[in-house]
Amino acid sequence: MAVALIVAAGRGERLGSDGPKALVTLAGRPMLDWSVAALGNVAAVTEIVVALPEGELAAAPPGTVAVAGGDTRSASVRAALLAAGDGDPVIVHDAARPLAAPSLFERALADLERHGSDAAIAAAPVSDTIKQVGGDGRTVESTLDRARLWAVQTPQVFRRAALRRALDASPELLAAATDDAWLIERTGGVVRVVESDSGNLKVTTPTDLRVAELLLAERER
Repeated sequence: MAVALIVAAGRGERLGSDGPKALVTLAGRPMLDWSVAALGNVAAVTEIVVALPEGELAAAPPGTVAVAGGDTRSASVRAALLAAGDGDPVIVHDAARPLAAPSLFERALADLERHGSDAAIAAAPVSDTIKQVGGDGRTVESTLDRARLWAVQTPQVFRRAALRRALDASPELLAAATDDAWLIERTGGVVRVVESDSGNLKVTTPTDLRVAELLLAERER
């Protein structure tokens, strides 16, 4: 059975909040609660561990295990994994993506099982034209083939042993990782994408928060 780790240790400065982003109110509930509720409807998940800022552990939703997050995202994942039971595979999800549906978690778990990869990650096909610029940050060097480009999201699902090995990287590499799948890639692991869509948005700004409220209201109706 699976264990789920929710990364919720980020601050909410860009949202205009003085506290953790994951505890900002979204549609009448702390943002974190939406991800916990979705995972609670995934039959394979037997445990949910939440990485929160130190001093905010009491805010963890009932039925979850709370752990203090680290200085980086990957350090928080490692802390949560160490606090988790023996579940395998391991789901890693960002509390800042509160619209992830139970079906998305289930499809990622099924893909990992079906193909025997080290990781299966939610991602959306890129629809914009993407250009690569040079060292000056402005001059276009090339236009990338968007048919092969995916915008990565969470959830990301891992074989426990593969994730544990990846998180044994140096503090410098953990700090450089923007997602845990990159750590798997650099160790030669196989990572597959599971198609999601732009509706699984990441809440970063007040505008994102308003959009998420509208989408949740539409879903509730």
